[in-house]
Amino acid sequence: MNPESERLMAPFRAAPPLGAGILAQAAEAAALRNVPLARILHEEYQVPRETLLAALRDHYRCASIEYDERLPIPPELLIDPPGNLLAASGWFPVIKDAGGTIVIAARDPSDSAMRAEVAGIFGPGPYEFRVALPDDISWFIQDFLHAKPGLLIGTERTGLAFWRNTMAQWRTRLACYRTDLARARTALAFIGTGLAFVVIFWTLLNSKSFAARPSLVYMVLAVGLLLISGALPTYLKVRRSRMTPPRHQTLVEVSAATLSFLEDYQDLKHTGPKKKTKETMLARLGDLLGSYCTIIYPAPSSRERTHLARERNVLAAQRTIAGCYRTIT
Repeated sequence: MNPESERLMAPFRAAPPLGAGILAQAAEAAALRNVPLARILHEEYQVPRETLLAALRDHYRCASIEYDERLPIPPELLIDPPGNLLAASGWFPVIKDAGGTIVIAARDPSDSAMRAEVAGIFGPGPYEFRVALPDDISWFIQDFLHAKPGLLIGTERTGLAFWRNTMAQWRTRLACYRTDLARARTALAFIGTGLAFVVIFWTLLNSKSFAARPSLVYMVLAVGLLLISGALPTYLKVRRSRMTPPRHQTLVEVSAATLSFLEDYQDLKHTGPKKKTKETMLARLGDLLGSYCTIIYPAPSSRERTHLARERNVLAAQRTIAGCYRTIT
């Protein structure tokens, strides 16, 4: 066995239920594939994370820490250290207590070069070093140092929330358009009814009924004129209003623009069989969303809220398209 495999195996020799043979195989695979041994043990040999952390605590004789997006990491700890440096060295500052002690999550708390690097960035200390799994260090870096879309964890929800707000504002505007149109339709209905009363008046005016009951005939005219005079200003106000809806094509194009978050935040790998292309752009947009609306089971469990936020955005997009349909029809 090569020295690199021996080095990788050392922290996990006490981790049950691994035998020496299985651990050696996993270490060889980790060295060949250049991935952390803990990831292979967890994903391919189903060793629980708690077991791996317990072995690391015993080996390094220190406390352990896991990734948690709810940790209130002070902003001053995140200003100086660049993400690529932290990823290469395998550490991340996670806590600064009331006494000024900075808690460092590290893959190897005994690494003197890493300790010197920490002191070079934050000063002489004091420090408390806690061991963490390599994946936890990566998640800390991706979450709190604002990686690019698609790699984010907790901070991705801010971008998704922005797009949900954008779609909600557009749906509100569409609802205003529908309200405007409903008022105009109601006003036109009253105007039509008033004109019908006027027509009835003219009919009665030229009939024998006028001589019998002229007051009733004029009452029909008065009702008709009253309906017209009451509804016409409302109709004209809607026609002249700034809320007059744009053309159907514009409504569809703006609805499509609110779905552009899909390109940055939704990773399409398996979309299933291709569906027949529909004629209208709005129908094609509706079919497109079906490919994105899938439940993704994340690891660790604390990332689940981010994936659920993606699902909420897709559902919001479906509501936006439905709102555009209702406005057009």
